Amino acid sequence: MTATPTTKELSFIHRIKPASEPNRPPLLLLHGTGGNEDDLIPFGNMISPGSALLSPRGKVLEGGMPRFFRRLAEGVFDEEDVRRRAIELADFIAEAREAYGLAAPVAVGFSNGANIAAAMLQLRPEALAGAALIRAMVPLQDSPAVDLTEKPVLILSGASDPIVPADNAKRLASILSTAGAVVEHRMLPTGHSISKTDVGLTTAWLDQL
Repeated sequence: MTATPTTKELSFIHRIKPASEPNRPPLLLLHGTGGNEDDLIPFGNMISPGSALLSPRGKVLEGGMPRFFRRLAEGVFDEEDVRRRAIELADFIAEAREAYGLAAPVAVGFSNGANIAAAMLQLRPEALAGAALIRAMVPLQDSPAVDLTEKPVLILSGASDPIVPADNAKRLASILSTAGAVVEHRMLPTGHSISKTDVGLTTAWLDQL
C-alpha cells in the first residue's frame, strides 16, 4: 500500500500510511535537509513492511529547503530552536496518535531528522517508543537529565561522513546510554547518504523490537 495524502488537519503537513500488519510498530519518518513528507516513505516500506507510517514535513526553511530546526552554520545548531521544535513535534505526535489510533511510534530519522529525534528523546521521551538515528549528531550540548531506561536506540554513523564527526556520534551514543537507553551504535564504511547497509541493519533492528 502506498502512502495517502493526509485527510486530517493537524499541526504538521504530513503523510499517513495505515498499518497492514497491526503487530508491527508504527514508524515516525523524519527527513533530512531539503526533504519532505514523501522522502522516506519508500525507506519505511522497505525496513518494516506493514507498519503504519507517519511522515511529517519540517516547518523550518533554509534557503527554501525544509528542516526540522534552525542551524547557525554546518554542524552548529540554534539550540533554543531545537528545544522548541522538538516539543512542537512531540505535540504533533500526540495529535496524530489520537487522530489515527497509533501506538507510540519508533522514530526513523535521517540527518536533520535524526537530530530532531535525538532531541525528542532527551526532551519528550514519552513521545517515542524508540529511535533509529541515521547520521545523527549531538543536538543539545547541555544534555537534559532524562530517564530513557530500556528505550531501544539504533545509531548508524558513517566513517567517512563529512558532516558528522565520528567523536560527535560516539558522544551521542554515550549520552543516550548513560540515560538508560539500550543503544546499538554502528560505524559504517560510508559517507552521509543512506546505504544498503543502513537498510539491512535498520530492518534487522526493527525485527527484534
